[in-house]
Amino acid sequence: MKRKREGVEKVSEIKSAIQQLSLETTEGQVSTTPFLNVCNVLLQVLDKIGPTMAVLRQDIHQNVRRVEKLYETDRTTYSNLVEIVKKEVGEGMARKTQSCTRAILWLTRSLEFTISLLEKVKEDPDRNLQQVVEEAYGTTLKLWHGWISSAAYKVALKLVPDNESFISSLVTDGDDYKTLKEDVKSFVTLLLPILTDIHAILTTYGVDRFKSP
Repeated sequence: MKRKREGVEKVSEIKSAIQQLSLETTEGQVSTTPFLNVCNVLLQVLDKIGPTMAVLRQDIHQNVRRVEKLYETDRTTYSNLVEIVKKEVGEGMARKTQSCTRAILWLTRSLEFTISLLEKVKEDPDRNLQQVVEEAYGTTLKLWHGWISSAAYKVALKLVPDNESFISSLVTDGDDYKTLKEDVKSFVTLLLPILTDIHAILTTYGVDRFKSP
């Protein structure tokens, strides 16, 4: 049973992400709209961790908006991410700080952080969430952050909520931890091939190694 609000079925953020990812069917051609929708769902998940993710949340929001603005100028041409990257590389814009290519790269890395976080929660619900977030960050985003960004995250970790509260916030009424584990497994199974395709695109055009300060 899922919670309903004003007659509308309420699903968890992870279930919503699964629905969006199910729209992605063309191998090697990552559709822009489902990708951005999943990134927006990610913002809702980060909100549940609280203020500690404020820096990452702001970055994701800005990167989503950057890609959305370009997409809205020509929804046919920019219906998949490879066309966006190809355009900017061809124009010599991809390496610029405010490029959509950089936005796509950082959004992909943020999704990898989310996968790592959710899988650790799935494996051991009793682990301290601060440790879980720190480990997930250390194996994903930290690899591409300079000392300024890393220092900001280190301070933010002190504000992480307890594990039980976080898990409870990820499920809707009528669901339980077993359901969450199944949803996380489905989410990861659908998302990983897409992230692999994005990395392949970025690597092909030589724009996959950018770092932050």
